[in-house]
Amino acid sequence: MKNIMEYNEFISILNDNVFGKSKADLLKKIKANPYRYMGIFRPTKPIGKITQNLLQSHEIRFGSAFEIIISKYFELLGYEILDNKMIDKDANINLQMDHLVKKNNKFYFVEQKVRDDHDSSKKRGQISNFEDKISQLITIYPEQDLIAIMFFIDPNLIKNKKYYLQKLQIIKEDYNIEVHLFYSMEFYDFFGAVEVWDEINKYLIKWRESIPNFPNFNFDSDSQDTFKEIKDLSPSLYNHLFSDDEIYEQIIKTLFPTGETLRLLLKYFSSKNATIYKTISKKLAERITT
Repeated sequence: MKNIMEYNEFISILNDNVFGKSKADLLKKIKANPYRYMGIFRPTKPIGKITQNLLQSHEIRFGSAFEIIISKYFELLGYEILDNKMIDKDANINLQMDHLVKKNNKFYFVEQKVRDDHDSSKKRGQISNFEDKISQLITIYPEQDLIAIMFFIDPNLIKNKKYYLQKLQIIKEDYNIEVHLFYSMEFYDFFGAVEVWDEINKYLIKWRESIPNFPNFNFDSDSQDTFKEIKDLSPSLYNHLFSDDEIYEQIIKTLFPTGETLRLLLKYFSSKNATIYKTISKKLAERITT
């Protein structure tokens, strides 16, 4: 059977969105709150907290990557991708849909999550958010043409199904629109495209064979790629990271053990004319040579 999406495109979306920019984000978090990573009142050394942070970041980014993947599949299946941002009267983005698509004069609003493992407060927030978006959508689209879907991807975690079904039935009656709750394959069965679900599973199994067991916290192992990712972060970030002895000794030296990326940064900063970059260059040069 012909692929709906090519495997290389599928994994490119995953890799770019799960692993891309994770180093830059980590440096921003360290600058914002370095003592989340170091200090004696912790059961972990800095590298343990860094590893935890990267793992959590990858989990969150996986969900974002799958929004892009599902949107791409909608496009490949012939659905029109609509603007998913709701603008208020002051031209501010008020609410953002995960997916808003159209086909055969039907409008499909999809709220997508990776797994149904929410606690009590989060599940209530999930329903409240879902209803808020429906409330705005019916001011734009006819209720008889609007279909609202709550979709959980992972078939292995179905914690709050009874709760969601009860609440969605109320929304269905209150708003007089078609509402559905789907888990995993049920979603594509509804759209008559079970082959998409089969393809997603096949691609994920293959992709998982290529990913590491743990995040790589040695940013010098691919110094050129690291340099390209982080070189244009705010100069205030680098000024802070290179000024603080504890941060540099406990964290920067851990992330950049050979100093190769730091030397690339030094060369780059030295080429800049702004005074702040001269300041950063001087501090970094002193660090590298000591």
